Amino acid sequence: MPTPAGTEVHARLPLREDLRGQVPYGAPQLDVPVRLNTNENSYDVPAEAAEAIMDAVRAEVGHLNRYPDREFAALRADLAAYLGHDLAAEQIWAGNGSNEVLQHVLQAFGGPGRVAMGFSPGYSMHPIISAGTGTGWIDGARGRAGAGFDLDPGSAAGQVADRDPDVVFLCSPNNPTGTALSLDAVRAVYDACRGMVVVDEAYAEFARPGTPSALTLLPGRERLVVTRTMSKAFALAGARLGYLAADPAVCDALRLVRLPYHLSALTQAAARAALAQAAVLLSTVEAIKAQRDRIVGELPGLGLVPVPSDANFVLFGGLDDERAAWQALLERGVLVREIGIAHHLRVTAGTPEETGAFLRATAAVQNVSEGSR
Repeated sequence: MPTPAGTEVHARLPLREDLRGQVPYGAPQLDVPVRLNTNENSYDVPAEAAEAIMDAVRAEVGHLNRYPDREFAALRADLAAYLGHDLAAEQIWAGNGSNEVLQHVLQAFGGPGRVAMGFSPGYSMHPIISAGTGTGWIDGARGRAGAGFDLDPGSAAGQVADRDPDVVFLCSPNNPTGTALSLDAVRAVYDACRGMVVVDEAYAEFARPGTPSALTLLPGRERLVVTRTMSKAFALAGARLGYLAADPAVCDALRLVRLPYHLSALTQAAARAALAQAAVLLSTVEAIKAQRDRIVGELPGLGLVPVPSDANFVLFGGLDDERAAWQALLERGVLVREIGIAHHLRVTAGTPEETGAFLRATAAVQNVSEGSR
């Protein structure tokens, strides 16, 4: 977060007017025993996969005098093979985290005089990246908390038709609610939109059985983009590798805005090695889903209302004062996330021990709250 002194300096600098007064992304990074606020994978990279990644990176170090493959062709082929759905390497694009991929999309299809649209509550970086690229932002509406924050296809399509955005962001599973979208909603929004439709599937690997992916809708829809990341299920948040699947023409457009050699040789090598170790790295997914479902199952007994989730986190409501509850949990060594929804907080599903610590701390906070009434 900017300091007061930094704010004063900004006032003296010729900063873009549309950025004055804006607040940067700022999820707290605090040294506490249980960190469950940024949806990281709580499990360390397994030793077998770590060795493979280090070997791949080590092989590149002696050649760092040369630029990396600008087209990251081998990585794109590996990502296409991982996703399946008959995707070709020409349909894949990658960047330093899915946020950079989203930035490329907005640089190419948004920008000054154009607008992007999302549906609140949604991923907080979508409007931030839009602002950074000079793209206007339209805040659409989801359903109420009591309805699970669902996005009705007809309502979503109607809002898009009324506002006529150049880019539409959909999240499935949605952050921060954890709810997945129906393919009917994606189809309806796409048909109502003349611009690009981006389905952010950062948490797709955690979805419950039978949850469809928008990857199935790509054929014949040249304005549809599906983004993914290796930060969550692959436990590689520190490596920064995100990617998308789309029509090859979309990837051609993104070449116009990416910086030269934007993916380092080390990043490409690490990502390829991780994909080769996918079975090992994804072995924690089911354990995380079990803890997610544990949270959903036990919070009602504490007087709270969890939203059933297809992600690696749970949004829960029923709090009298979400800020006070966040602080009380922090004082007990558990860091969760405030997400700007009244009476709600969000918690990442961690290891069994971390989940247990969260549930015990929440029970203590609830008991204190009940006793003060």
